[in-house]
Amino acid sequence: MFRTNSGVLPTRLAGRPEDYARLGIEPRAIKPFEDGMRTDGLPGSFEWWYFDAHLADGAKLVVVFYTKDAVSGLGTQLAPQVRIDLTLPDGTTTAKVAELDPKTFSASSTSCDVRIGENSFAGDLHTYTIKARIEEVSVEVTLTGEVPAWRPETGYWLFGADDERYFAWLPSVPQGHVEATYSVGGDSHTTSGVGYHDHNWGNASMVDLMHHWYWARGAAGPYSVIASYITAHEHYGYTELPVFMLARDGKLIADDAAKVTFEELGRYTDTETGKPVGNVTRYTYTADDERYVVTFSRHFDIASEKFVDQLKGPKKAAAKLVGFDGAYLRFTGELRIEHYQGEKLVDVHSDDALWELMYFGKARP
Repeated sequence: MFRTNSGVLPTRLAGRPEDYARLGIEPRAIKPFEDGMRTDGLPGSFEWWYFDAHLADGAKLVVVFYTKDAVSGLGTQLAPQVRIDLTLPDGTTTAKVAELDPKTFSASSTSCDVRIGENSFAGDLHTYTIKARIEEVSVEVTLTGEVPAWRPETGYWLFGADDERYFAWLPSVPQGHVEATYSVGGDSHTTSGVGYHDHNWGNASMVDLMHHWYWARGAAGPYSVIASYITAHEHYGYTELPVFMLARDGKLIADDAAKVTFEELGRYTDTETGKPVGNVTRYTYTADDERYVVTFSRHFDIASEKFVDQLKGPKKAAAKLVGFDGAYLRFTGELRIEHYQGEKLVDVHSDDALWELMYFGKARP
């Protein structure tokens, strides 16, 4: 395997003209096929379609459709899964995952139209319908985009001397209006809210590409934000890969990741996973005399999971044998967006937000 003189493999966000040409996409012109199935589902690939929402009654909802387990299942053929995470207004959290017969899976390559058994996730970069049921939990959602689809450059992060490995990401609906009905054990509720949908796929295990990432999205006042800070695997020199998108009144106003600085404040060790966590994460975007400070302050944990606990049989034994201790944490709290011109605070807005910490590697000293 080729390495640089420092022993570190290169990684980059693909944004060169030849990258767009090779991928068959255009800068800032996102087409419906980009939210369709982008892999073949065969061993070595993964893909998922993700949705989350803050609902007006205080509930929080996450629905994900997977072609297979994105952490441990890359060596397998198609093994589709549906996941529902529902936090009720009283704080009760229900997490359900179902792996279904591959024969029940279908997905269009021209637009988002994914079916797994009786579950469906379909849309056209603007309006989506999502229906999912696992045991006693069911959800029906309509998501209508309020901020246009966006991606950082091509949306592909390339890893290796020959760009042979990739991880791809498309925020198909950075922010949208949600109408949702959710039911637990026959107790049904219909409400509205604010939602988000993205699409991820790749051709290599994220465990081999990334050490950890923070990812967050939210809306406050006229602003919508997507912010992420990815730290690559040790093989790639722990390269830091920031992502940032800020819109005002539905229009993009900032997305140059080179202008972003990231802070992780109030670090503590999560007792469930043993991972270091920032109690506050802050993204500061500076362009000439203007500055936007986007701060996520953790109030509650709504997920704290070790990946190995989700495995079964030989996979679980193998993961323990090699010492794999990847983890996933999801938080809720306050999003605060401050806009400065010079040192003058122009405006400030805050609201509830949802964000995550995905940890593939061991905690660094």
